[in-house]
Amino acid sequence: MELKQSTFVKHKLPCPKCGGSDPVSLNGDGSAKCFSCGTFFTDYKNPRGTTTITKVNNTSYLNSYAGTYGALTDRNITEKTAKRYGVRVVYGNDGSVIEHIYPYYNGNEIGAVKTRYVNNKSFRVNGTYEGTGLFGEQLYGKSKMPLTITEGECDALAVVELGIKSAVVSIKRGSAGAVRDVRDSIEFIESFDKVIICFDNDKAGRKAARDVARILKPGKAKILQLPNGYKDANDMLNNNRFAEFTKAWFEAKPYTPSGILELSSKKDKWITREIKESIAYPYEGLNKKLYGLRKNELLTLTGGTGLGKSSVVRELEHWLIKQTKDNIGIMALEENWQRTADGIISIEANDRLYINEIRDNYSEDKLSNLFDKTIQKGRVFIHAHLGVNDINEIFSKLRYMIIGCECEWVIIDHLHMLVSSLPDTDERRGIDILMTKLRSLVEETGVGMILVSHLRRVGGDLGHEKGVQVSLSHLKGSQSIAQLSDSVVAIERNQQADDLTEANTTIVRVLKSRYTGYTGYACSLLYDADTGRLSELTNEETFDNEKSDF
Repeated sequence: MELKQSTFVKHKLPCPKCGGSDPVSLNGDGSAKCFSCGTFFTDYKNPRGTTTITKVNNTSYLNSYAGTYGALTDRNITEKTAKRYGVRVVYGNDGSVIEHIYPYYNGNEIGAVKTRYVNNKSFRVNGTYEGTGLFGEQLYGKSKMPLTITEGECDALAVVELGIKSAVVSIKRGSAGAVRDVRDSIEFIESFDKVIICFDNDKAGRKAARDVARILKPGKAKILQLPNGYKDANDMLNNNRFAEFTKAWFEAKPYTPSGILELSSKKDKWITREIKESIAYPYEGLNKKLYGLRKNELLTLTGGTGLGKSSVVRELEHWLIKQTKDNIGIMALEENWQRTADGIISIEANDRLYINEIRDNYSEDKLSNLFDKTIQKGRVFIHAHLGVNDINEIFSKLRYMIIGCECEWVIIDHLHMLVSSLPDTDERRGIDILMTKLRSLVEETGVGMILVSHLRRVGGDLGHEKGVQVSLSHLKGSQSIAQLSDSVVAIERNQQADDLTEANTTIVRVLKSRYTGYTGYACSLLYDADTGRLSELTNEETFDNEKSDF
């Protein structure tokens, strides 16, 4: 059978037969060859009825394939290394190497030979890959040495030239067929204790390396990261980077699935990590339990309906504005922006400016001064739409607040309004979804998040409006609220008490603190009906710290 040089005019086309995305090369006459499944198309544009499978069964011919042993001078591969792998070359009229011919073995016989044309970097395969091993696989039996797998034949030869003491093989079909090639030779590969994957230093090569590592026994695969500026092992050989490649080979990192870390590698970052800065709460009792507010944490504030959650939130919003220079984002889903502004500026004024009769006592200049002192330009951002709309739009706005507006603290009031925006899902499942998304957003951006959540109704004569003590089991809808929050703070108040002081006193209780572990009673806050402010009662009984179960 005559070996005739290809007249390929286009490469990396999809295969209608095997479904490969880029294994087909097109000839000038319209015929084409798939180098993945071996199919030859007499008419690539109209493949139906014109397809034949090219298989060379003449093994005697394959065992006496063309070319001669010699150095791959264009790739700096010596004749000794080429001959060891059975690679032959074809010389042109000027004595230069114009073809490489790589054998692929099926057992002890050659099942296929791949010809690479040096001038245009195209190739063809005679025979069939079916039953063949990786390039070079026939050279190695069971061994305690490591195995290095490359993306191309010349890279395998280059690793040998670079002096690496390892069994070295190459996949057959490039990055697109890497997983298939490795699966075909999985028994051979798994016989080695350690496998170094040395694929091309590009996006496709890096992805293929991860894909291959995933199908090997856990702990076996390491991925070699080539130095920046070098495409592959042969590129490093051509640039005489022997020491650099050896260093990269020995420093190849064990493959771990995304999100799994080999912890000892994080020692330096653990020692030199950034200290979490805490912002004190306006209430000393909370500071003793929680050691302040921190970014990259999710605080859930909960309490019964009408017990003062909004008043506590207003105090915290104003406190963050005045005590930090950070941008603040507020997403209050049950009120418009004017009501939100009224609440914050009323804290600054020590007066209830949201009541028209009180607001009328202030001149326009005084109102303007209060506004400027509280709502500083470029620092406070408010969700401006009353009511809940599409959940994706809400999260888009929330992300924009954090990233686009550079808000380092966000307050969301409240969780159950978000749940109502989810289509076709029950409350528990909806809360699970939202808490996961909120937790992920905190981890991704490092924002400090304060989330308001409702409580479910409790049985018996005493409800939350009568001061019943809150526990984590009272959180409405799902335990994911407690599980995914860093801290949970509850407020309790007996709004039906005959004693006016008791009716206006809010008990603050810590239900969870992942940072400190301290739970239990924190402080009591007295509401002043004249100013609308909450002030901490200082002459309180001290409670011992309790360890949280979380």
